[in-house]
Amino acid sequence: MHFVEAKGILTAGKGGCGMNLYRGCSHGCIYCDSRSLCYQFTHPFEDIEVKRNAPELLERALRSRRKRCMIGTGSMSDPYLPCERELRLTRRCLEVICRHGYGVTLLTKSDLVLRDLDLLEEIHRRARCVVQMTLTTYDEALCRTLEPHVCTTARRIEVLKQVHARGIPTMVWLSPILPFLNDTEENLLPLLEACAACGVRGIVCFGMGMTLREGSREHYYAALERHFPGLKERYIRTYGNAYELSSPNSPRLYALFRDFCRARGLLYRPEDCFAWLEELPEPYDQLSLF
Repeated sequence: MHFVEAKGILTAGKGGCGMNLYRGCSHGCIYCDSRSLCYQFTHPFEDIEVKRNAPELLERALRSRRKRCMIGTGSMSDPYLPCERELRLTRRCLEVICRHGYGVTLLTKSDLVLRDLDLLEEIHRRARCVVQMTLTTYDEALCRTLEPHVCTTARRIEVLKQVHARGIPTMVWLSPILPFLNDTEENLLPLLEACAACGVRGIVCFGMGMTLREGSREHYYAALERHFPGLKERYIRTYGNAYELSSPNSPRLYALFRDFCRARGLLYRPEDCFAWLEELPEPYDQLSLF
């Protein structure tokens, strides 16, 4: 872990803003796209870069903005890495967001998000808060192999239930679906049932497969050689150096996913999920004027 003074913290998006407080990750997920060379890391991926002045930058940025929006975090680095337990950088930024009446959406794989439920409740009361959780595989043993240094799927499902019980809306990212590993109905159906039981509003899924780029591909293949002998060669025969690796079971699995979400009233098209995530109601004091 090392510390830097960042020059900025917010990036403008179509319907909101994004921020990443950390750079790199220690979860150890074997398929992680953030390892790709295109992101131009100049330090080892597990050597977490900490933007220690993030709360001050965020305070300055929100004070100068004229229009509130949803602020998202977690797209490139989990806001609840183990180092957050001591650094409390995410919590300090949430306090800034709460103070200025902005909304927030968090994407994580960690149960450390439960530490901040009091603050997330207050943000949701003042504006809006959404907690998003990534789920990949229902099998606990496989989960420990694919995502070795983060809480397992069963624990994440429990987190979603606890967040929902506190009145905070939730969403799941169903990603990635790894060819020849978790691309089965036996994996997909219990994940979908768990999402419905947790009361999530929707499930983000870009298709039944994964992506691999230079940097992440080498890391993934090395992990396959360690844990699943012979599978790397099958990938190479099937996909070569393709960026998009669609599961051979993709049509059947996606139809199952789509039909399940429609039957349960869950958002599932990415554009609908993102539109919902970006929604931010007008402040109550403005509504009262009319």
